[in-house]
Amino acid sequence: MMYISEQQLYERLQSGDAMAQKALYAKYVGSLTAVCSRYVADADDVKDVMQEVFIKVFTQIASFTFRGEGSLKAWLMRITVNTSLTYLKNAGRLSVVRDDTQVADIVEDEEPDAEGVPPDELQRMIMRLPDGYRTVLNLYVFEDKSHKEIAALLNIKPTSSASQLFHAKALMAKMIVEYKRTH
Repeated sequence: MMYISEQQLYERLQSGDAMAQKALYAKYVGSLTAVCSRYVADADDVKDVMQEVFIKVFTQIASFTFRGEGSLKAWLMRITVNTSLTYLKNAGRLSVVRDDTQVADIVEDEEPDAEGVPPDELQRMIMRLPDGYRTVLNLYVFEDKSHKEIAALLNIKPTSSASQLFHAKALMAKMIVEYKRTH
């Protein structure tokens, strides 16, 4: 398939071009699935969420305003994150973790260096975090959201967001130290 710019793709989508829908899907399904997978742990659930994402994209494309190259992808990412969060909320899996027993024996030193830990292993570690921790970590680190923005998205207090992030980082540090000790 020849290269098509976001603007060309957007214009073709606006006119209801089915080939443009296929092209959009082919171009972005991988990166959007990766984003969804950061929030939703189960592979079958990821497939369900991604189906919902593309239904929303194709039914809401008329509400999108093209603002230059990169804006379509940003819009797609936002829909993916929001749909993933909605899924977690509706599944009752987006509760803030209040049990501090999971962070017992946390490494008190500075954050361990993740260098030498393969990216797929880091991803597995992130997926082992409780849903609340993982969601806040993803929103803060990957989506560059502030604690105030995260609190608004998740209907929690900003201090709860900060606490979830602290505990997520602490558990990640513990897993990294353990990985390095055994590998």
